[in-house]
Amino acid sequence: MVQTAKSGSSEQITKAGGTSLREFWHVARRRRLIMAGTALLIAIVGTAIAFLWPAVYRSKATILIEEQEIPTDLVRSTVTSYADQRIETIKQQVMSRASLWKIVEQFGLYQSLRKRSPTEEVLQEFVQDIHIDVINVKVVDKRSQTPTQATIAFTLAYDGETPELAQKVTSELTSLFLGENLKSRERHAQQTTAFLKQEAENLAHHIEELEKKISALKHKADGALPELTQLNMQIMNQADRELLDADRDIRSLEERKQFLAGELATLKPNTPIITAGGDRIFDSGERLKALRAQHASASGNLSADHPDIIRMKQELASLEQETGAEALGDDVPKRLAGERARLATLTERFGADHPDVARTKQTIVALERELKQLAHRPPKKPLFKPENPAYINIQSQLSSTTASLESLRKTKISLKQRAEEMAKRMERLPEIEPVYLDYLRDRENAVRKHQEITFRLMEAQVSEGLEVQRKGERFTLIDPADLPALPARPNRPVIFVLAGFLAVVGGIGAGAASEQLDETIRTAQQLAQTAGLAPLAVIPYLPLECDVTRAVRWRRIAQLGVVGAIAAGVVLGHYLWLPMDVVWFTALRKLGLG
Repeated sequence: MVQTAKSGSSEQITKAGGTSLREFWHVARRRRLIMAGTALLIAIVGTAIAFLWPAVYRSKATILIEEQEIPTDLVRSTVTSYADQRIETIKQQVMSRASLWKIVEQFGLYQSLRKRSPTEEVLQEFVQDIHIDVINVKVVDKRSQTPTQATIAFTLAYDGETPELAQKVTSELTSLFLGENLKSRERHAQQTTAFLKQEAENLAHHIEELEKKISALKHKADGALPELTQLNMQIMNQADRELLDADRDIRSLEERKQFLAGELATLKPNTPIITAGGDRIFDSGERLKALRAQHASASGNLSADHPDIIRMKQELASLEQETGAEALGDDVPKRLAGERARLATLTERFGADHPDVARTKQTIVALERELKQLAHRPPKKPLFKPENPAYINIQSQLSSTTASLESLRKTKISLKQRAEEMAKRMERLPEIEPVYLDYLRDRENAVRKHQEITFRLMEAQVSEGLEVQRKGERFTLIDPADLPALPARPNRPVIFVLAGFLAVVGGIGAGAASEQLDETIRTAQQLAQTAGLAPLAVIPYLPLECDVTRAVRWRRIAQLGVVGAIAAGVVLGHYLWLPMDVVWFTALRKLGLG
């Protein structure tokens, strides 16, 4: 009997140990209150987090980057940076401290944060709520024909507390971006034009200074310039050759002049006049010589007031005027000789310091000066012309030769001066050439650079007109800031799913932990493990009527709780997340039934 019971109990234990799922089910039934309470608590906390977490709405605008309307081959823009670089630059300009704080005050952002935090934290929070994302596409570079990434647009978004506020702030930021892009491009073009214009003016002033220096150096060099070296050498060589020719011609003319002067001395100016009786009549020159000799002879015998002496003087004056000879009646030499004799007598008698000696010396000086003036006085032209043809011919040849000789001498002097001047130029050339070449090189470089800068300036002015007329690359708003219908944060469906998952896991974990901590023996296997002996028999638990009633009541309560939780979730979702009619029609549309 015992063995049979024992055998039966062993089979019961084995059967109980093999049905682990039933064991789990019994554990779940025993710990249902703890598991349900834990799961409900986690679900309530997750739901509270989902609905109490402040909603954040994101409004987004899309800005397209359009290429310039005029081909770049015709007009090149002065703004050469890439689009993403300009976006980042404009971002730093727009998101400056002053600009952001102006927007914060304009729309009353972060009121609670402004009360308890400094300005820097408020601005930092504002910057974190602004999102800028560029849109890149794969394109082929026109110049290198290689695939590359190109920025064609970018999005600008802001996370706000309400949809309207997010839309307004996003619109304001978009306007700032568009305006700053236009201003920055125009400012860059104007700065480029102003810089090139200033550089062109500086180069023009520098070229003008170099021109003045070159002009002053040319004036100082007086022809001793490197580019005139060959010309100066040619002029100097030509002057030397002409000097040799002039010397040869001068020697020839001097010989001819001497020959003609000798020939002229043997001829009489006038043709001899023969009387009918065959006697020869003297000419004026011969009569002047004869009369002078006669006057000199008569002056020794007759006084100056004698009629013959007076008549001779009158004839001498007439002949001297006729022939152009100097008058012998000039008493300057005689007076000079007399004064010198008187000076010697006075000096011997009175000494060198006597007043009469001093006056005599002054008289001698005056007479000597007068005598010099008489010596330089041009000879008087004769009143008659030569009549002898041979004399006239030789005289004209002599005059021509004399004139040619004087001209050649002047030419020789001029040639010497020219040769000396060219030689001085060649001597000064090594001193002037380095400075002059430096000036020329600087001017050439400055002129070339000025031409290049002027060309660049013209291009910059055209590019500035391109930017002013909005024909260059520009930002175009293709998608204005939208009014968000759903919050961007928090993601309530994800929170609900996560809360449900955590509720299930938490409930199971709480039940398992409670079961492990409970030391009550509830199964034959636990009894066998504890006592070390197998039980003889297992008497099953027979529920009473009150137990069945209590179980039914708890089941109904659980069902009502589930229905109430679902209804509460639907109501909360309708008012706090999305209207149920929208969810219903959206579901029908996705299922293809609406």
